[in-house]
Amino acid sequence: MRELDERVKATIRDIPDFPKVGIVFKDITPVLQDGALFGDITAHFKARYADQGLTHIVGIESRGFVFGAALANAMGLGLTLVRKPGKLPYKTVGVDYALEYGTDRVEMHTDALGAGDRVLIIDDLLATGGTCAATCELVRTHGGHIVECAFAIELAFLHGRERLGCPVYALTSY
Repeated sequence: MRELDERVKATIRDIPDFPKVGIVFKDITPVLQDGALFGDITAHFKARYADQGLTHIVGIESRGFVFGAALANAMGLGLTLVRKPGKLPYKTVGVDYALEYGTDRVEMHTDALGAGDRVLIIDDLLATGGTCAATCELVRTHGGHIVECAFAIELAFLHGRERLGCPVYALTSY
């Protein structure tokens, strides 16, 4: 695990002042471009959740789709998408959540999950936790049980995990 953590940290690209001045963006695209590393991350997550009785992987737009699709495929599970408003073609249910200045919303299909489903929520990065907290609310509204929320990267200094109310796992942390 430590070796994988070090490989991920060595591959992530820091982009200063993106998307605005003062923020150092953690760019995971070099991780995704390294097929061996991406495969090792997927295998790590698969091993972690192999005996958890998962029924669904829930991927958060948009980089959560990348990790979620790879993991769902590796585990033989379906992938449920959580997206911004107006992006899903079927009937949706959504949750609004607060941002620093305003609000946002995430949605998923009304038939995406059922009562008793055992769910892993996955995304590339945990920062303040707002989007993931809203996703957790969506899963719970559908009667799903959140086994864990998983991330490739956590910005621990932002304390996002405190907003989620469920177990949290991050492969690497800053």
